[in-house]
Amino acid sequence: MSRFVDRIVTSARACGGAGSRGLVTGEPRAARRGTWAEVHEEARHIAAALRESVRPGAAVAVLAADPGLIAPAVQGGWLAGNSVTMLHQPTPRTDLARWAQDTVRVLGVVDAELVLLGSPFEPLADLLRSHDIRYRDLAELAAHPDSLDEPVPTGEASTALLQLTSGSTADPKAVRITHGNLHANTTAMVDSARLDPVRDVAVSWLPLFHDMGLVGTLVVPMSIGMEAVQVTPTDFLTAPLLWPKLISRYGGTVTAAPNFAYAVTARRMANAEDGAFDLSGLRFALNGAEPVDTTAVRAFTEAGARFGLRETAMVCAYGMAEATLAVSFAALDRPVRVDTVSAEVLERHHRAEPAAGAERTRSFALLGGALPGLEIQVVDDAGIELGEREVGMLRIRGAAVTPGYLTADGPVAAQDADGWLDTGDDGYLTGGEVVICGRRKDVIIMGGRNIYPVDIERAACEVGGVRAGNAAAVRLDADTRRERFAVVLESTAAGTADEEKSLRNAVTAKVTRAVGARPATVVVLPPGALPKTPSGKLKRAATASLVPTEKPAPDLR
Repeated sequence: MSRFVDRIVTSARACGGAGSRGLVTGEPRAARRGTWAEVHEEARHIAAALRESVRPGAAVAVLAADPGLIAPAVQGGWLAGNSVTMLHQPTPRTDLARWAQDTVRVLGVVDAELVLLGSPFEPLADLLRSHDIRYRDLAELAAHPDSLDEPVPTGEASTALLQLTSGSTADPKAVRITHGNLHANTTAMVDSARLDPVRDVAVSWLPLFHDMGLVGTLVVPMSIGMEAVQVTPTDFLTAPLLWPKLISRYGGTVTAAPNFAYAVTARRMANAEDGAFDLSGLRFALNGAEPVDTTAVRAFTEAGARFGLRETAMVCAYGMAEATLAVSFAALDRPVRVDTVSAEVLERHHRAEPAAGAERTRSFALLGGALPGLEIQVVDDAGIELGEREVGMLRIRGAAVTPGYLTADGPVAAQDADGWLDTGDDGYLTGGEVVICGRRKDVIIMGGRNIYPVDIERAACEVGGVRAGNAAAVRLDADTRRERFAVVLESTAAGTADEEKSLRNAVTAKVTRAVGARPATVVVLPPGALPKTPSGKLKRAATASLVPTEKPAPDLR
């Protein structure tokens, strides 16, 4: 068997005694706990059922939200020699007919032979059947009378995970993660985070169809036999303070989330009563999956200090599905470090010069050096390596990097001839640490300046009435001489003429001061209207279609 599967099996067998470590699910309604040995036993029954249902090496897809079902389902797939794909989950606002069509496309791309269906999506069985999608109920598979004695042999280059990207499911693409990729990246994360399976406890609400949730907060604890507490994203979004409550209740030492979650939780904790939480044991709170806002980081650590949170607990990181998950972690046991540079030099000359009294500045969190087994390089458009503090395209190479993608048009290689993968991010290196400026495809070019949407969005979200994390800056007239941008945001003021006008004026003024450029228009939408990926990221290209069209000024060239 692969080294990765061997580690999971070994860890499970070591967690078979009374009081052994395991997985807690069901909070906040009805907590239940199973040891990793019990999860493994359930996975062996699922694996035996899969051996009767699909070919070894074939892909299986999982549609479930209950972590207590997902853990044995994923492990069972690997024990049976199958690759696993976590399907994007419909929400109460999802058009189910459209979702079913998109899911059919996804299943075709990954060539899945079976969908493993579990709570709370059992009512979708008829819909799957009507689209000729073959499925099996996870609870029935777990109750299979036989169990698999030994894992099906798998090589290091065999596919373990087909991770769907966060883009449109109508044009699906899956990142192919091998058993070797998983072993390399999980090992690097365990070592770099100094995870101790005996002392550490992971607490998470992250979606398990996203790489940070699945690999980072479920597979890593599973692979080393570390205690883990898992709830669903809906649980967190309904009551954000559930997160620090669970950290307090279970003695959480490790957690992870995107930046917006720390910002939301900071605001709620600021109004909580003294003694409401105990965060003194939290030592590794990873901030990743989206650009790190140092203001939000400071707000979280300051709000948490009243409950014992150490300033050194926050660990800013860089990662992507193409690297299995993690590319870099900031150094442990030290406060978040910030690099403040001249905005003018950055935008016009593509260099990150220390601010030194500059009129406009930008501040970035330092994200650490590459994890063991990975390399990070910054290059220009011609692929020439750049020097210290020169801004260019980031690329990565190493054992955790995917060999390629599966697409509707067939397999596509991800690496060049020398093994480098283009991340699509602009950034720079300083003192061996990586800094991310933004996504290259989203850069707004105005008057010879490169303006990153995240700076515009953060400024907009500082205006009262704008929902935190729900503002998008989008390019207008892209690739023309007179490129412009719009700000599209969510607010409860939507639909009220006077309030909307006041909000638009405030956002326009705030953004203009922040980035030295005026938005062409500000669009105010009601809460929940911004297009987002299944993992909650803004979809800027789709958002651009919500900007009212106007007759462009003549381009006099």
